[in-house]
Amino acid sequence: MKKLSVKTIVATGIGAALFFVLGRFVAIPSGVPDTNISVQYGLLGFIATVFGPVAGLLAGLIGHFFIDFSFGWGVWWSWVITSAFVGLATGLITSKLKVDEGEFAGKDIVWFIISSVIVHFVAWGLVAPVLDILIYSEPANKVFLQGLVSAGVNSITTAIVGTLLCVAYAHTIPKKGSLKEED
Repeated sequence: MKKLSVKTIVATGIGAALFFVLGRFVAIPSGVPDTNISVQYGLLGFIATVFGPVAGLLAGLIGHFFIDFSFGWGVWWSWVITSAFVGLATGLITSKLKVDEGEFAGKDIVWFIISSVIVHFVAWGLVAPVLDILIYSEPANKVFLQGLVSAGVNSITTAIVGTLLCVAYAHTIPKKGSLKEED
Protein backbone atom coordinates (compact mmCIF):
# COMPACT_ATOMS: atom_id res chain seq x y z
CA MET A 1 0.00 0.00 0.00
CA LYS A 2 1.27 3.45 -0.91
CA LYS A 3 2.16 5.68 2.04
CA LEU A 4 0.26 8.89 2.58
CA SER A 5 2.32 11.95 1.76
CA VAL A 6 2.86 14.72 4.28
CA LYS A 7 0.94 17.02 1.91
CA THR A 8 -2.09 14.68 2.00
CA ILE A 9 -1.96 14.33 5.79
CA VAL A 10 -1.73 18.10 6.31
CA ALA A 11 -4.52 18.74 3.77
CA THR A 12 -6.67 16.15 5.55
CA GLY A 13 -6.13 17.75 8.95
CA ILE A 14 -6.75 21.29 7.75
CA GLY A 15 -9.67 20.15 5.59
CA ALA A 16 -11.32 18.26 8.46
CA ALA A 17 -10.85 21.19 10.84
CA LEU A 18 -12.29 23.73 8.38
CA PHE A 19 -15.12 21.32 7.43
CA PHE A 20 -15.98 21.10 11.15
CA VAL A 21 -15.87 24.86 11.74
CA LEU A 22 -17.96 25.64 8.66
CA GLY A 23 -20.45 22.85 9.37
CA ARG A 24 -20.79 23.68 13.04
CA PHE A 25 -20.87 27.47 12.94
CA VAL A 26 -21.93 28.46 9.41
CA ALA A 27 -24.88 26.09 8.93
CA ILE A 28 -27.89 27.84 7.42
CA PRO A 29 -31.31 26.23 8.08
CA SER A 30 -32.99 25.01 4.89
CA GLY A 31 -36.57 24.81 6.15
CA VAL A 32 -36.50 20.99 6.09
CA PRO A 33 -35.97 19.43 9.56
CA ASP A 34 -32.36 18.45 10.36
CA THR A 35 -31.16 19.72 6.96
CA ASN A 36 -28.95 22.76 6.43
CA ILE A 37 -27.39 24.73 3.62
CA SER A 38 -23.85 23.55 4.18
CA VAL A 39 -21.00 25.64 2.79
CA GLN A 40 -18.45 23.09 4.00
CA TYR A 41 -19.14 20.94 0.94
CA GLY A 42 -17.57 23.60 -1.29
CA LEU A 43 -14.44 23.31 0.83
CA LEU A 44 -14.62 19.50 0.67
CA GLY A 45 -14.89 19.64 -3.13
CA PHE A 46 -11.78 21.83 -3.22
CA ILE A 47 -9.81 19.57 -0.83
CA ALA A 48 -10.77 16.43 -2.77
CA THR A 49 -9.98 17.99 -6.15
CA VAL A 50 -6.60 19.44 -5.19
CA PHE A 51 -5.32 16.86 -2.71
CA GLY A 52 -7.07 13.70 -3.90
CA PRO A 53 -9.71 11.17 -2.90
CA VAL A 54 -8.00 10.01 0.32
CA ALA A 55 -7.79 13.56 1.67
CA GLY A 56 -11.41 14.15 0.58
CA LEU A 57 -12.67 10.95 2.20
CA LEU A 58 -10.87 11.57 5.50
CA ALA A 59 -11.70 15.30 5.67
CA GLY A 60 -15.40 14.53 5.12
CA LEU A 61 -15.41 11.62 7.58
CA ILE A 62 -13.49 13.32 10.38
CA GLY A 63 -15.06 16.75 9.91
CA HIS A 64 -18.64 15.45 9.86
CA PHE A 65 -17.97 13.14 12.82
CA PHE A 66 -16.87 16.10 14.94
CA ILE A 67 -19.81 18.25 13.81
CA ASP A 68 -22.27 15.60 15.02
CA PHE A 69 -20.26 14.86 18.17
CA SER A 70 -20.09 18.55 19.13
CA PHE A 71 -23.87 18.94 19.06
CA GLY A 72 -24.24 16.22 21.70
CA TRP A 73 -27.03 14.24 20.02
CA GLY A 74 -24.71 11.44 18.99
CA VAL A 75 -23.03 10.70 15.71
CA TRP A 76 -25.41 10.19 12.78
CA TRP A 77 -23.27 7.61 10.97
CA SER A 78 -25.29 7.47 7.77
CA TRP A 79 -24.51 11.12 7.04
CA VAL A 80 -20.90 10.87 8.28
CA ILE A 81 -20.34 8.00 5.84
CA THR A 82 -22.06 9.99 3.10
CA SER A 83 -19.78 12.99 3.66
CA ALA A 84 -16.80 10.64 3.37
CA PHE A 85 -18.30 9.24 0.15
CA VAL A 86 -18.68 12.78 -1.24
CA GLY A 87 -15.00 13.50 -0.58
CA LEU A 88 -13.86 10.18 -2.06
CA ALA A 89 -16.08 10.32 -5.15
CA THR A 90 -15.26 13.96 -5.87
CA GLY A 91 -11.54 13.24 -5.57
CA LEU A 92 -11.80 10.28 -7.94
CA ILE A 93 -13.93 12.04 -10.55
CA THR A 94 -11.88 15.24 -10.57
CA SER A 95 -8.48 13.52 -10.38
CA LYS A 96 -7.55 14.58 -13.93
CA LEU A 97 -7.94 18.29 -13.15
CA LYS A 98 -4.66 20.12 -12.61
CA VAL A 99 -5.65 22.77 -10.09
CA ASP A 100 -2.40 22.22 -8.20
CA GLU A 101 -0.52 23.06 -11.41
CA GLY A 102 -2.33 26.36 -11.84
CA GLU A 103 -4.85 25.15 -14.41
CA PHE A 104 -8.54 25.64 -13.65
CA ALA A 105 -10.71 27.46 -16.17
CA GLY A 106 -13.36 26.83 -18.83
CA LYS A 107 -13.88 23.09 -19.28
CA ASP A 108 -12.30 22.33 -15.91
CA ILE A 109 -14.85 24.50 -14.10
CA VAL A 110 -17.73 22.93 -16.03
CA TRP A 111 -16.41 19.41 -15.25
CA PHE A 112 -15.97 20.29 -11.57
CA ILE A 113 -19.54 21.61 -11.29
CA ILE A 114 -21.18 18.77 -13.24
CA SER A 115 -19.26 16.10 -11.34
CA SER A 116 -20.13 17.79 -8.03
CA VAL A 117 -23.83 17.78 -8.87
CA ILE A 118 -23.69 14.10 -9.83
CA VAL A 119 -21.78 13.17 -6.67
CA HIS A 120 -24.16 15.10 -4.40
CA PHE A 121 -27.28 13.63 -5.96
CA VAL A 122 -25.93 10.07 -5.70
CA ALA A 123 -24.67 10.70 -2.15
CA TRP A 124 -27.59 12.60 -0.64
CA GLY A 125 -30.37 11.37 -2.90
CA LEU A 126 -29.46 7.68 -2.60
CA VAL A 127 -26.62 6.74 -0.21
CA ALA A 128 -27.70 8.79 2.83
CA PRO A 129 -31.42 7.91 2.68
CA VAL A 130 -30.74 4.20 2.17
CA LEU A 131 -28.29 4.18 5.09
CA ASP A 132 -30.81 6.12 7.23
CA ILE A 133 -33.41 3.45 6.51
CA LEU A 134 -31.03 0.52 7.04
CA ILE A 135 -29.23 1.81 10.15
CA TYR A 136 -31.90 3.89 11.91
CA SER A 137 -35.19 2.57 10.43
CA GLU A 138 -36.12 6.12 9.45
CA PRO A 139 -39.26 6.67 7.34
CA ALA A 140 -38.43 6.68 3.63
CA ASN A 141 -40.47 9.78 2.73
CA LYS A 142 -38.65 11.83 5.40
CA VAL A 143 -35.10 10.77 4.52
CA PHE A 144 -35.54 11.01 0.76
CA LEU A 145 -36.91 14.56 1.15
CA GLN A 146 -33.96 15.47 3.39
CA GLY A 147 -31.57 13.81 0.93
CA LEU A 148 -32.90 15.58 -2.14
CA VAL A 149 -32.89 18.98 -0.40
CA SER A 150 -29.32 18.32 0.78
CA ALA A 151 -28.28 17.23 -2.72
CA GLY A 152 -29.64 20.42 -4.22
CA VAL A 153 -28.23 22.89 -1.72
CA ASN A 154 -24.88 21.08 -1.43
CA SER A 155 -24.57 21.09 -5.23
CA ILE A 156 -25.13 24.84 -5.26
CA THR A 157 -22.70 25.59 -2.43
CA THR A 158 -20.05 23.34 -4.00
CA ALA A 159 -20.54 24.96 -7.40
CA ILE A 160 -20.07 28.41 -5.89
CA VAL A 161 -17.66 27.99 -2.97
CA GLY A 162 -15.71 25.05 -4.41
CA THR A 163 -15.25 26.71 -7.79
CA LEU A 164 -14.13 29.99 -6.21
CA LEU A 165 -11.61 28.16 -4.00
CA CYS A 166 -10.23 26.18 -6.95
CA VAL A 167 -9.95 29.28 -9.15
CA ALA A 168 -8.28 31.29 -6.39
CA TYR A 169 -5.86 28.47 -5.56
CA ALA A 170 -4.97 27.85 -9.22
CA HIS A 171 -4.15 31.55 -9.61
CA THR A 172 -1.60 31.32 -6.79
CA ILE A 173 0.43 28.66 -8.60
CA PRO A 174 3.17 29.99 -10.89
CA LYS A 175 2.81 28.70 -14.47
CA LYS A 176 5.54 26.36 -15.67
CA GLY A 177 8.31 28.32 -17.35
CA SER A 178 7.09 31.63 -15.94
CA LEU A 179 9.99 31.96 -13.54
CA LYS A 180 13.23 33.03 -15.19
CA GLU A 181 16.67 33.29 -13.70
CA GLU A 182 18.05 36.82 -13.55
CA ASP A 183 21.64 37.67 -14.44
